[in-house]
Amino acid sequence: MKRLALTTVVFALALPAAGALAGSRASSGAPVIHWNQTLLSIVNTPGAQPANIQPTRSFAILHAAIYDAVNAIDRSHEPYLISVRAPRGASETAAADAAAHTALVGLYPAQQNALDADYATELATVPDGPAKDQGVRIGETVAHDLLAIRAGDGSNVPAPPFVPGTNPGDYQPTPPNFPTPVFTTWGQVTPFVLDSADQFRPAPPPALTSPEWTAALAEVQSLGSATSTTRTADQTEIGKFWMPPIQNFWNQIAETVASAHHSDLPTTARLFASLDLSLADGTIAFYDAKYTYRFWRPVTAIRLVDPTWLPLAGNTPPDPSYPGAHSTLSAAAAAVLASFYGAKQHFSVTSPALPGVTRSFTSFSGAVDEAGLSRIYAGVHTRLDHEAGLKLGTAVARFVLRNALSRR
Repeated sequence: MKRLALTTVVFALALPAAGALAGSRASSGAPVIHWNQTLLSIVNTPGAQPANIQPTRSFAILHAAIYDAVNAIDRSHEPYLISVRAPRGASETAAADAAAHTALVGLYPAQQNALDADYATELATVPDGPAKDQGVRIGETVAHDLLAIRAGDGSNVPAPPFVPGTNPGDYQPTPPNFPTPVFTTWGQVTPFVLDSADQFRPAPPPALTSPEWTAALAEVQSLGSATSTTRTADQTEIGKFWMPPIQNFWNQIAETVASAHHSDLPTTARLFASLDLSLADGTIAFYDAKYTYRFWRPVTAIRLVDPTWLPLAGNTPPDPSYPGAHSTLSAAAAAVLASFYGAKQHFSVTSPALPGVTRSFTSFSGAVDEAGLSRIYAGVHTRLDHEAGLKLGTAVARFVLRNALSRR
């Protein structure tokens, strides 16, 4: 699969005075962070996110639209997908707001009233005039075009019934709730930047007779049990802390770090576009691998020898085990953030799973390791899943950084 083609839109608008240009370039990255928080609120609202659509797709569309709209004015980097010849004096803030609002209304029409009110409030901070009007027109056009292009990406294709395997190593719905597998065809969605979903597909998991598999299973059987006596109190906290959707954590980390660095609007837009394009393609890539190998979850293997064993997490995510999603997306996010700000950063993270608990880090890699290992402590992944995910996520992010949003 090839990613969707670039489109070009031409605006015949008057150029502004030089002073307006300087003001536009000095704009704050706050609008990007605001709309990222808005989307985080939507995906955390019960029933708001369509059950058959991966949220990473929405984040990628939102931030690609903001980036192309802002970059059309800033012109410092290549467009992602929509090339707009816009006047440099158009308002970057208005363009970002209009692109975000248009994209989110298109993705979540049921949220339009709240999004309209939010948009009016945000846009009211931009002085009225031609620059504002031009920015709005650019943002709306870019988002409309991007939504139209992504409408045919395969994300709405109904999945056929999943037939589980019956051999040792085959994925089967997991106890205690035996959920129906999800996103079984997401590996067939058109990538945002990757050439194909299987471009960096990891090698198959080790054989069930291998020492690598034996050691990996023993580790999660000991550390990941709901009644484990070998897992430390800190490991238990880690296992619970990182249970929510991992892309949400990394978008929040990006907000924290970008704000700490006072990144301007073009830089912040490019950061979040790079981040969420990588997360979206990482998701497509790991689902391609998961449903190619259809490898069983630890609980299925362990209960062959201990029928009462259950993971700390309680329920296991309803998809195959290999590779790990948390590890894939964490590695991808860290690679992007390090490319902007360097690997050594001080930041803290909170979790809706453990209100009042804060985890602090001095590097992106520290958070990656903890998020990945948390799935072993939670009892839902092995170290083999973790290590394969790290390699996959890093490869995806490096490809995105080399092949999209490059400096002109």
